[in-house]
Amino acid sequence: MIFRHATKFALVGAIAFTGALIQAPVAAQSVAVTSIVEHPALDSVKDGVLEALNAAGHTEDKGLKWQFQTAQGNTAIAAQIARKFVGDNPDVIVAIATPSAQAVVAATSSIPVVFSAVTDPVAAQLVPSTEPSGTNVTGVSDALSLERQVELIKQVVPDAKRVGMVYNPGEANSVVVVERLRELLPQYDMTLVEATAARTVDVGAAARSLVGKVDAIYTNTDNNVVSAYEALVKVGMDAKIPLIASDTDSVVRGAIAALGINYYDLGVQTGEIVVRLLDGEKPGDIAFQTSDNVELFVNVTAAKQQGVELDEALIKSATKVIE
Repeated sequence: MIFRHATKFALVGAIAFTGALIQAPVAAQSVAVTSIVEHPALDSVKDGVLEALNAAGHTEDKGLKWQFQTAQGNTAIAAQIARKFVGDNPDVIVAIATPSAQAVVAATSSIPVVFSAVTDPVAAQLVPSTEPSGTNVTGVSDALSLERQVELIKQVVPDAKRVGMVYNPGEANSVVVVERLRELLPQYDMTLVEATAARTVDVGAAARSLVGKVDAIYTNTDNNVVSAYEALVKVGMDAKIPLIASDTDSVVRGAIAALGINYYDLGVQTGEIVVRLLDGEKPGDIAFQTSDNVELFVNVTAAKQQGVELDEALIKSATKVIE
């Protein structure tokens, strides 16, 4: 009789415990996103990440904790944000652009980190190679074929011999592009003329220093330059120097042409990796990815303002033409 009562109580206790497990609320998942600065391309990455999360059912209505902070172009602030996020201990940290990614990776070796819009993750020392890192870091690169970029410059300005480039020497992704262009341009009978802009406010002056020295100005996705692109456009219009970009949003703002990545799609691709981590995969098992989704944008009005007559075939081949 005592045995029966003991068995009965044990069974009731087991049922109650099982019920408690079933009814226990699932811990809310959290994603912290940081970007070195806010400009159209990087904002599109952020929006794409959120879209991918929502599409997978990770929404704020269902308990997703989402926070976003920008460093306003300041690497010291990027480091502060990184330390704050590490203290918050989210499930995943998304770091948009090289300086923010470097700050976050320096701040944690345990919280999963997904970088995005980083031109060369290996040179930036975010991952050791193109293979799965075996660490807490993975992500998506926005690396482009520089050969195709140079070919676009030749299409826009066929007689160009001297190509100017304004860039931040403290930004690893820009340094990588400059070093590669120094080697690549001579193969196309062109040379690179450099002008550095360590701060956003320096972009206009750096561009003006190229007047009379270059036949065209090329811009990569340097965050200082993209943030102050209007200053570059003013120089291009005033001095009739054609601007060619690698960021399609810059064409809307006044560049003549760009063969670039769709940054919203890059954000979605990044967000899909975040979803995989939230679902239990380890970042060290996922090699960083790149994107082949490039688009050609052409600005016919900007071409006229900068003294260029575009080839009709180039215009017809564009994904988007801005009149």
